[in-house]
Amino acid sequence: MNATDPLLRVEGLRKHYVSPRQWFSRPRPSVQAVDGVSFTVARSETLSLVGESGCGKTTTAKSVMRLIEPTAGSVLLDGENLLKLSPAQMRQRRSDVQIIFQDPYASLSPRLRAGEIVAEPLRNFRRHSAAERDERIRWLFSKVGLRPEAIDKYPHEFSGGQRQRLGIARALALQPKLIICDEPVSALDVSVQAQVVNLLMDLQAEFGIAYLFVAHDLSVVRHISHRVAVMYLGRIVELADRETLFNAPRHPYTQILLSAVPVPNPRTPTRRMLLQGDPPSPANPPPGCRFHTRCPLAQPVCKEQTPPLSTRKNPSSPGGQGEHLVACHFR
Repeated sequence: MNATDPLLRVEGLRKHYVSPRQWFSRPRPSVQAVDGVSFTVARSETLSLVGESGCGKTTTAKSVMRLIEPTAGSVLLDGENLLKLSPAQMRQRRSDVQIIFQDPYASLSPRLRAGEIVAEPLRNFRRHSAAERDERIRWLFSKVGLRPEAIDKYPHEFSGGQRQRLGIARALALQPKLIICDEPVSALDVSVQAQVVNLLMDLQAEFGIAYLFVAHDLSVVRHISHRVAVMYLGRIVELADRETLFNAPRHPYTQILLSAVPVPNPRTPTRRMLLQGDPPSPANPPPGCRFHTRCPLAQPVCKEQTPPLSTRKNPSSPGGQGEHLVACHFR
């Protein structure tokens, strides 16, 4: 692998759920949770997936590490297609891809002490001797801001922020190349969210970890991301670097999402763009552009032709050549 090649390359990822057929009933349409998603994540980069609930963010993230088995596509980690690995081979590669779950309590076993939770991946992969494991556990606790005496506590004895720090220490234990963050701060208080996000950024700067960050809080996304991909109904509709996407969004859906972000200063003039109607069902998505049923710019061509995710010139970058991908006929 060339050092300049992306760490992760996802191409044409699909996850369709097929409902079981009942006796004497018609076959039900498949639910297209993720339908043809492609993106890359560079080393030491944070790529965020954003969009309204049900757009396929978490399904995409879990499909990348095969917690959910994709229907089609390819997921290349360091050039190796994870979807073609046997269960035994995939188990070995899991040390390179770890995950931080959304709920910092449900993801921790209530029967294990904190030290045992962090030591579990080290034991599973037979890393280090018992003495070396104990030393590494204490080191991990210090890195995520937990006191050494907390090793003997149970999860219910921690606050929500401390439990999420414990989940981060567990994800960090095997020195992964990529960590999937599935809305890791959405269940925390705002003040604690800032602490956890800053911790993730510090760990990335120190260890060169890449993050695939799933979130719906655009303020958090703007703070932590290098690039942002906007999803709608199972597809990416816009992908750009953080500053370009927040300062010059091009897709109508992205513009509407950003207009809903609260502004701290009540005297600052804001222009809210309302999103009309409800999102279509992923079991019966509309033809053409999936956003055309709610889009203020929709034309007849939008109902007939699916716009490709293609490159647009970015005037804010040197020479206007920065990568800015948009799936829209008119943007």
